[in-house]
Amino acid sequence: MITTPVNCKINLGLNIIRKRQDGYHDLETVFFPTDFYTDRLIFEPGGEELVFECRSPWDTGADCDNLCVRAFRLLQRDYGIRGGQLVLEKGIPIGAGLGGGSADAAFTLKMLTEAFSLPLDNARLKQYAAQLGSDVPFFIDNVPMYATGRGEILTPIALDLSGYRLEIVKPDISVSTKEAYAGITPRVPELNVRDIMRLPVEEWDGKLRNDFEESIFQRHPELAELKAGMYRKGAAYAAMSGSGTAVFGLFPK
Repeated sequence: MITTPVNCKINLGLNIIRKRQDGYHDLETVFFPTDFYTDRLIFEPGGEELVFECRSPWDTGADCDNLCVRAFRLLQRDYGIRGGQLVLEKGIPIGAGLGGGSADAAFTLKMLTEAFSLPLDNARLKQYAAQLGSDVPFFIDNVPMYATGRGEILTPIALDLSGYRLEIVKPDISVSTKEAYAGITPRVPELNVRDIMRLPVEEWDGKLRNDFEESIFQRHPELAELKAGMYRKGAAYAAMSGSGTAVFGLFPK
């Protein structure tokens, strides 16, 4: 039996730069891994079929559509891996912009590689991860990354936030990805995210933007109040993470 903790991420800045001909958007952001929320994967090899169970307080949809199952099927197709019992215990809120589903998929790929001794290094795993979602490859290396393209073009970035305490609030508000993008007007930022990361955290406010905030905060002013509350409590920087509704603050320790 293999048990694997699964961490989430926050987005530091998120600029939607342009809409592409394939219907996706070019963006730039920094993915930063955090263990503030965690899921857990448990796998017991054995048998001919995959038995999947998701233990979650939220509705995660049909099991056959789960990214963990889809990750298993990719490796089964190419390497003929056999069955087993795969359990996903959800702790990362869904629809939060914290990448929980993407993390589950990436860690499933890594866990199955270990369980079946597959000849897959991280570069090859990222190729599989990209077939499951734009930000799934990030969780393969699971270190701070500057992301461009659809979020799948990753460049490691030196970023030490050990001097800050992270606080995340996920209210009972949901915003679909389609709804989030409907309020976006793509633009090229004056400062790119990677340049802003070179500044002290205390200088990020007013420079480091999440382009989803403007329209989502108009429809859900309580999210704007959550962000303002972080600053009133002494946050050096606060923002919404990704296109979800989790709001985080970085507080000096």
